[in-house]
This record gives sequence, structure tokens and C-alpha cells, in this order.
Amino acid sequence: MSSLPLDDAIWSRVSWILNPEPRATLFGRKPLDDRAVLAGILLVLETGMPWERLPVALGFGAGMTCLRRLRRWQREGKWAALRD
Repeated sequence: MSSLPLDDAIWSRVSWILNPEPRATLFGRKPLDDRAVLAGILLVLETGMPWERLPVALGFGAGMTCLRRLRRWQREGKWAALRD
């Protein structure tokens, strides 16, 4: 994974809002780390690139994964709390 634009100081201030719940994964892929996904979301929002153009090689996950997580955080009210 590439170096994340979220340094430890920033991540410590926002990670409690996301409150990641451990998910049991018997089959398939394990969920991506919230820190990496948040970095991918911020990159897309900052640059204006289309979600599907987010390079997986950057280590943030696929653009659609980031978009789905953003939408979930919006539904749960977590995105608004992050922005405040």
C-alpha cells in the first residue's frame, strides 16, 4: 500500500467516528481498512476523477468500493460527523 495521505494525528481524530465493526468473513475477500478507503474517497473528491478511474494499485481499493463505503457512511450519518 502506498503511503496514506491521512497521517496518524488526523486518523486518531476521525477513526472513532467510523467505529469499525469487526465483520466475520467466512468466504470472499476481507473488507478493506477504513483508513485506506477514506484516503481513496478524499483523493477522488479532491481531484474530481471519476470513481471508476481510481487506480487499485494505490492501495485504496477500487473506486466503486470507496463509493459504496461513502454512501454507507452517509446513510449512517458518519460522513456528516467526519465533516464537522
